[in-house]
Amino acid sequence: MRKPELTAAIAEQADLTKEQAGEALTAILDQISGALGRNESVSLVGFGTFTQRHRGARTGKNPQTGEAIQIKASNTVAFKPGKSLKDSVNG
Repeated sequence: MRKPELTAAIAEQADLTKEQAGEALTAILDQISGALGRNESVSLVGFGTFTQRHRGARTGKNPQTGEAIQIKASNTVAFKPGKSLKDSVNG
């Protein structure tokens, strides 16, 4: 499911226009992104938790040449699903 399809589903379920649903979805995603940018976790009870994780610098390998390369340290986003989400996927 892509963002336009998700927006249409939200609009139908919440009895909103597609424009209103799109604005709401964008606002939610902006808030999640902003919180993660401030190194805060975002917990949605029953759905899951988004957190920022740090990856240290490491040595990698160029797959074309086999040459060793240095990969810089970086931050990434991790998602841990909640029990309800796990149950809906597995049940």
